[in-house]
Amino acid sequence: MSDLRVGRCERVEIGNVRDIPVGEGRAYAVAEEQVAVFHLRDGSVRAVGAICPHRGGPLADGLIDDAVVVCPLHGYTYDLITGTETANDGAAVCAYDAQVDADGTVRVSARGR
Repeated sequence: MSDLRVGRCERVEIGNVRDIPVGEGRAYAVAEEQVAVFHLRDGSVRAVGAICPHRGGPLADGLIDDAVVVCPLHGYTYDLITGTETANDGAAVCAYDAQVDADGTVRVSARGR
């Protein structure tokens, strides 16, 4: 893994998009935080905090569609762009900027939004 600085935004290389099956997520350590990275069906990636604030569920194991991830423990639902909990008025998770480079390298911002 390596770091890339773009202007004032640091992006951390976490691996190749092929390492995350389409429609699934994987958890990675990014700047001492656990981040769940999801590979969407359109080939893009999204990233949010990996731990559900409701009861500590593993969000990387949750079901996703193009917009949300559903916690596998209790069904709390988080927007993949904003991190907002959308179904139960629960606490939000941190959302991270994520991108796939032309060679398939996935990079995630070291700071959430």
